[in-house]
Formats: sequence, C-alpha cells, structure tokens
Amino acid sequence: MPLDRLRVFGNPNIGVYIFANNKVALVPEGCDPEVKEKVRDNLDVEVIEARIAGSVILGVFLAGNDNVILAPKIARDEEIESLNEVGLNVKVFHSVYTALGNILLINNKAALVYPDLTDREVKILSEELGVETIVKGTIARIPTVGSAAVITDKGGLTHPDTNEDELRKLSELFGVNLDIGTVNFGVAFIRTGLVANNHGALIGEKTTGPEIMRIMKALNMG
Repeated sequence: MPLDRLRVFGNPNIGVYIFANNKVALVPEGCDPEVKEKVRDNLDVEVIEARIAGSVILGVFLAGNDNVILAPKIARDEEIESLNEVGLNVKVFHSVYTALGNILLINNKAALVYPDLTDREVKILSEELGVETIVKGTIARIPTVGSAAVITDKGGLTHPDTNEDELRKLSELFGVNLDIGTVNFGVAFIRTGLVANNHGALIGEKTTGPEIMRIMKALNMG
C-alpha cells in the first residue's frame, strides 16, 4: 500500500480538505494538479474537484463510506446535483450539526457517532450507511470522534489518549485492529493530517518518520 506526504494550499492539515472512500476522493476546487495526482496514485481512486457550502474544507463537512457520501444541510443544491450527476451517491444529512467529518467515524462495517445526535438521526445514519452496527460514543473523552481517529476496513489510528479498553472496544466495533499515534509532528487529532482508504494513505507533510511507521502499522499497510 502506498503512502506519501502531502500539503493542500500549502497546509499540512490535509484531512480538513479531502474526503475519500475506496472508490473516489473529493478534493477542493482549484487545488494543485500535484495534489490530485498524489491522491489518485496513493489512494487508487477517481479524483473529483468539489465545493461544499461554497467551501474547500470538504474533509470537515463530508463523511461516509463506500455506500454513501453524506453532506450537511448547508450544502448547496447545485453542489449535490453535480456530484450525483457524475455517478456518486451523495445525500444530505439533515441535522443541526454540519461538520459531519468531525462527528462521524465510519468504515464499511460500523460507525461511531457524536453522542448528542438524536436516536432518529442515528437510525437515519444506519439506514444510509448500510453498516452492521452504529453507536454513540467518545474517543479519549472527545465527542468529535471523526476528528480523533481515521478508520479503514484494514485498520485504524486514533488519538494518543485512547486507553486500552477503548482500543479493544473500537477494534470490536469496526472489525479491525487500531493503534494510537499522532500526525504532523505531534498533532493528536488524527483526521487533520491523515487521509486513508483500503488502498493507501496520505499524510501531512510535517509528519515524522516515527509517526509514519506507527501509521503504517496501525493501517495494516504491508
């Protein structure tokens, strides 16, 4: 599995800007061709430029898996339509919370979601995502679980304050082994500096060698 360093608009917080599953990656309109090339080559997906709510922070606003990409209610109709027109299954999740990438942690088996979501919202998410299990919870006492970890169908990396009991429960939930780590020279909020799928990973350019080794082990990158 390939792995490479990346910056977007000169910023190592690449997870703020990019959404990816195992089929497609959405990158900000106007990003450098080098960014699109690295995303395509390392994640082995089709790369599509997009905006959500007129913004380039796609990784903050979007969440999903191979079944669906969820966008917040503030997304514009034309933005959703343009993505659906190219064959993507993008649906609007109607909630007061709009930073879906920060509050939802998802792979193709399960989802861990923001604890303040209503039971109705959780039911809708379960139906849309097509996952076996969906639970409310926190990671290292952090409610914005999507920002605290990155999960694929092969492994996961989570906030360094995640304890052993939490790691065990997360592994059982998602059906993969997880490990703790950091990105971009000590940043604990993993999602800000890591974009990964089953094929590969991209890391913020400030990520150190020891951090990379931990990431590769956690994501089960041979």
